[in-house]
Amino acid sequence: MDRAPSGEQYGIAHGDQWATIVEVGGGVREYSQGGRPVLDPYDATSMCDGAHGTPLIPWPNRLADGRYRFDGRDYQVALTEPAKHNAIHGFLRWRPWRAIRHDPDRVVMATTLFPQTGYPFLLDVAVDYRLTGDGLVVTTTATNAGDRACPYGCGQHPYLSPGSGLLDECDLELAAGTRIATDEDRQLPVGTESVAGTPFDFRARRRIGSLHVDFAFTDLARDREGRAWVRLWGADGRCAELWVDEGYPFVEIYTGDTLAPDRRRRGLGAEPMSCPPNALQSGEGVIRLEPGASVAAQWGARLSGIQ
Repeated sequence: MDRAPSGEQYGIAHGDQWATIVEVGGGVREYSQGGRPVLDPYDATSMCDGAHGTPLIPWPNRLADGRYRFDGRDYQVALTEPAKHNAIHGFLRWRPWRAIRHDPDRVVMATTLFPQTGYPFLLDVAVDYRLTGDGLVVTTTATNAGDRACPYGCGQHPYLSPGSGLLDECDLELAAGTRIATDEDRQLPVGTESVAGTPFDFRARRRIGSLHVDFAFTDLARDREGRAWVRLWGADGRCAELWVDEGYPFVEIYTGDTLAPDRRRRGLGAEPMSCPPNALQSGEGVIRLEPGASVAAQWGARLSGIQ
């Protein structure tokens, strides 16, 4: 095969599980168990679409006008969603990452975010992908390698797979009590609302149907291990599950309605986020990372049996 648009491909396996991690963006291109996709893939001959599987650093989601203020100084970053006059999903989606460790069941991808216009900070980032008996476990660690504090947030953009068919035929369970409402034009936060009594209440399993969703959710219910869960049941009765640890208080749910026609609603964006949309500007959930300090967050995915 000619050189892939996503760069070097790093395969890992454990039992009947298989995942491929890529050089460009450092994300997960595919993850399956027993031949059944757990995360919706994109083809090795294609560019990554819809940020499939990509780490979102040093902020997830949208930043209004690409502007923010930190420690009394104003910063402007490039607008990567120009039609909406936003910057989106940080800086690392199209940069080459390097594998600093590659074992049969594990690969650790790393990169350095060097100072640039609008973000004059130095950040070392590593994303550890490991296949275990309990599925895929992903740990993101960022270290401030500079000499002054920096603002930091992180996320990732996996899509849970229905196996085949469309999300319309799937059931969803989402352990979240609050939705962050956004405006229609720019998808920026305008407030919050309880999901109770709304079409976005998936705290109990129910059919997605034709509902369009592209919102962040919070107030996540957690199990004894501190994990919050998103569960997607496909028409085959299998359940693709995603969990987030307490480093991720927000999960964006996206039904893929703005992707290319042949890709729409074929995977459910279930995006772990350490902070809400427009966080660098609002300050909500932004981590102040001091020189030499590190911060880590973890999420995972797996396929459960017929239920």
